[in-house]
Amino acid sequence: MTKEGFSGLKRPLGAIRAIVYGTIVVGTLDILDAIIFFGSLGIKPIRIFHSIASGLLGREAAFSLGLKSALLGAFLHYFIAFGIVAVYYFVGLRVDALTRNVLIYGLLYGLVVFGIMSYVVVPLSGAGTGTPHFPLPALLNGLLGHAILIGLPSAIFAKWGQKGLG
Repeated sequence: MTKEGFSGLKRPLGAIRAIVYGTIVVGTLDILDAIIFFGSLGIKPIRIFHSIASGLLGREAAFSLGLKSALLGAFLHYFIAFGIVAVYYFVGLRVDALTRNVLIYGLLYGLVVFGIMSYVVVPLSGAGTGTPHFPLPALLNGLLGHAILIGLPSAIFAKWGQKGLG
């Protein structure tokens, strides 16, 4: 591809496209990470979506409703990804450093998201089982996955949306 072929990266996407594309990328990377990591432990993908839906429905209902709650879990997963990407985008409009230093702030944002989701959102939801305790592999996967697969793309799409990537 010629250098001119990348000229679209230099132009800002705008808020709507940046947030929508960012949501698709963040949501997909995150769910693929969960499917691969937990799949390696013998957990089927549908159970992951049931777990997400249990935040709204409670554990018993989510796991007993089959495909319906799995589809709800998929919707909720992308809805949460939308919120994560949109928050970074709109805060980035006010705090210029967030879109100037996407590597540092994106990785940090992912770690903050991990903390909020793990220690506030999930425990307060219908899926909550008290204070979370992570085995080391799950903790490392959660921290690295949130930093690299959630925070960093959120920052990149915020920058692309506001300033372009050139």
